[in-house]
Amino acid sequence: MAGLTDSRQTGARFQDYANFVFGVVLFIAPWAMQYTGHEMATRVAWIGGLAVAILSLAAIIKFAEWEEWVNLLVGIGVFISPLVFGFTHVMAAVAAHYVLGLLIVIAAASELWAAHHPQERMM
Repeated sequence: MAGLTDSRQTGARFQDYANFVFGVVLFIAPWAMQYTGHEMATRVAWIGGLAVAILSLAAIIKFAEWEEWVNLLVGIGVFISPLVFGFTHVMAAVAAHYVLGLLIVIAAASELWAAHHPQERMM
């Protein structure tokens, strides 16, 4: 595992930038999708979006595998939050959390996959 940071090519992967965008979109979703009236859904969006955006910025600056693992966990948390925190009746929030949570999970998982399965270089 120590070599994972070294094996990554210089520069951030597109997944880091994608997750940054997903984090920002999740953060502004309560206003954009007009569910700020539901306090728990709004808090989850703000906290989850902020966490994903900050972790993604950190990965853009300097990759560390743990950042992707935490983003993966945050994405799963965002995805299941309507069920866990009981806001399944707020359809706009459910849609935002399901879609963005799934996108965050996919981006983080693909980044982890790429870190563990670097492509063979053609010489």
